[in-house]
Amino acid sequence: MGIGAQWIVVVTRETRMEGLKQRWGTSRQADFLMEAAVEHEVERRYRKRKTKGGSVKQEEFDLMAGDVAALADNTAYQREDTQYQAAVRELMHQLRDLGFPVREIDRSYLANFDFGRCVLVVVVGQDGLVANTAKYVGDLPVIGVNPDPSIYDGVLLPFQVGQARSIVQRVLTKRHRVDKVTLAEVNTVTGQKMLAFNDFYIGCRSHTSARYTLDVDHQREPQSSSGVLVSTGAGLTGWMSSVFNMASGVSCYLNQGELRPSKFDRCDPQLMWAVREPFISRHSRADHVMGILSREEELVIASQMPTEGVIFSDGVESDYLEFNSGNIATFSVSKRQAHLVVG
Repeated sequence: MGIGAQWIVVVTRETRMEGLKQRWGTSRQADFLMEAAVEHEVERRYRKRKTKGGSVKQEEFDLMAGDVAALADNTAYQREDTQYQAAVRELMHQLRDLGFPVREIDRSYLANFDFGRCVLVVVVGQDGLVANTAKYVGDLPVIGVNPDPSIYDGVLLPFQVGQARSIVQRVLTKRHRVDKVTLAEVNTVTGQKMLAFNDFYIGCRSHTSARYTLDVDHQREPQSSSGVLVSTGAGLTGWMSSVFNMASGVSCYLNQGELRPSKFDRCDPQLMWAVREPFISRHSRADHVMGILSREEELVIASQMPTEGVIFSDGVESDYLEFNSGNIATFSVSKRQAHLVVG
């Protein structure tokens, strides 16, 4: 491969079965440990029933054992792994002989991989893998491939493995269509920057309350909460939807009726932000807990967390910015967009 060669990059991820193997060494060892856990749990439930003075008939014991075994059943892991590996092999086979070398990279290398020598990026999903990839690849077209439509919804995975070669050829000959998806951006006074395809989380790494000041529309207030979410249109069906689910549940409980979440298109240049579980005290307020940021508008958050303050995007906790006392973060609609191939 010459120095000036360009690549087609295929982004993959480890399956749950591969994760088990990494943890326990082999699939057989993982099976053994899961079986041991099942036996332990069955014995625990049996003893608990006996201590209450009840007898356990054989059919009840068998039913109990069946329920516990279902909790630790790794058949789905094995099926998922087999299907995913087959999909990747078939995809790599389809992409050969298109005039560009094909390189496979694992998602763990996304943040450090140089996409400057790539012509396009193919992502073998889940949807979250497309989101995690798109924010790192610049203006490169991103093709989402669904390895198993029976498992994955595929909102960001419009193509099946059998369609991959055809759609890649369309991209290479500039005959494709893209959705230019709005990204969120954060810049800190320490000079750090990060993009988000779905959302940002701003808060404390642990489960303690996040302390910060929030400034929007030149209105500033100290807050204490479970953290702040900043979501793009693409992310409104993800983490942000849980905020509306909770609010709607509380509203129904109080006989105020169901709340319908606000939505906008993933290509619209705006963001939604929300404060999770704000706490009111002598030192914190909750006058501003949700809003919309249009282009050129900003949400500014100043950390008051001595340690453990973080900002991470798209649910990837390992890829984060430290956000401790003295740091100030500005959130806005990014000028960059993700280019998702849709046809």
